[in-house]
Amino acid sequence: MRVLVVENEEFLADMIGAGLRREAIAADIAHDGREALARLRLGAYDVLVLDRDLPGPQADEICRHIVEQGLPTRVLMLTAAGTVHDRAAGPGPGADDHLTKPFGYEELLARVLALGRRARPALPPVIERAGVTVDTARRLAVRDGRPLALSRQEFGVLEVLLRAQGAVVSGDDLIEEVWEEHTSYRTNAVRVTLSTLRAKLGDPPVIESVPGAGYRMSDGPGPGGV
Repeated sequence: MRVLVVENEEFLADMIGAGLRREAIAADIAHDGREALARLRLGAYDVLVLDRDLPGPQADEICRHIVEQGLPTRVLMLTAAGTVHDRAAGPGPGADDHLTKPFGYEELLARVLALGRRARPALPPVIERAGVTVDTARRLAVRDGRPLALSRQEFGVLEVLLRAQGAVVSGDDLIEEVWEEHTSYRTNAVRVTLSTLRAKLGDPPVIESVPGAGYRMSDGPGPGGV
């Protein structure tokens, strides 16, 4: 899941982003409406956590952009309004849900996860190929009955490759799916993560490098190298 947090209170935005990343969710941060629109034009997000009171373009304008562009992004509106009337008014135009400040982080996380499930089609929670099994619901990875202790990025890369069912996945696509926005393929983040992931998977190798194209999961033993 990929989430954009748009909140002008930097401390709150950073706290939400850090909490989401602890849950293995790729989270980007913006502090005003202009920056939010720029990020929405450049990247695909499953959920937008959106402060109603923003400098620059207002939250309603951002919601209109999502609707007009036909984006699948679901919107969780954060509002400081606390009266009974305001709470009864609902999330506002273009938003899917709303949360009144102050709120508990666990409540926000539950809302984000629920909206994320609505943003993406249902996928099987357990996927398997070449003796490698990933349980996405419990965040467990196993090869031939041996549990794998994977980092968030390693787990994410493995999941993306397994879901591709043998198709080639480019380095840029892996960056888009697994890392936050400031990561560049030029930083060798994908290469380093694939190297450590291959080491943890062990022999025979099952992740193939396709020169000039990317990477794929083979049906069995495949060439090594990054």
